[in-house]
Formats: sequence, structure tokens, C-alpha cells
Amino acid sequence: QVQLVESGGGLVQGGGSLRLSCAASGSIRSINSMGWYRQAPGKQRGFVAAITSGGTTNYVDSVKGRFTISRDNAKNTVYLQMNSLKPEDTAVYYCHAYINYVTYWGQGTQVTVSS
Repeated sequence: QVQLVESGGGLVQGGGSLRLSCAASGSIRSINSMGWYRQAPGKQRGFVAAITSGGTTNYVDSVKGRFTISRDNAKNTVYLQMNSLKPEDTAVYYCHAYINYVTYWGQGTQVTVSS
């Protein structure tokens, strides 16, 4: 079994920064990709960013230039550096991982951006 543990959410003023972390543990043979989704109140969960095992990154247009995804393969950890945060970035952020060709989700971490 695989577990994803997230950390780093919180309350920040508009224009501020936060860094999310997601560590994978358990019976890991291969991590195919890791990434982040978010769900704002009353909205569906949506894609934010992802990074493949080879380091290729992908972002939703609304965060390009502000968010950076990275990973530490030795620690099985993915990070999301969020800069220039806006109130519309407020959501629960979920770590997503495709490990051993199975999809896993973290428990979610709240990010709140005040105006």
C-alpha cells in the first residue's frame, strides 16, 4: 500500500507565497508522475500542476509563471512553490500520484488567500 502525506497549507495574504509538500511512502516500485489538484468551495476538483519521472512539468494556464512544481526522487516527495498568490487560488489542494501504475490521492491541505 502507498500513502501520500501533504503539508504546507495555510493562510496567506494576497501576493504572498506558500510551499506545499507531498511525501509518498509504502510499497513503491516506481513513481510515474506526481502532481497537484485543487478544489474550491462549490467547484469541481481541477488540475494544477504535474511532473513526470523524467522531470517534464505541466501547469494549468491560471498558475503559469506563479507556481513551480518540483520533486526530490530520493525522498519520493513533490513540492509546489506558490508565489504571487491570489484570492482565487483559495482551495483545498490535493496531492496526486501515479505510483506502480495505480492512482493515489492525499488527504488535502487548505490554502486560503486573503485579499
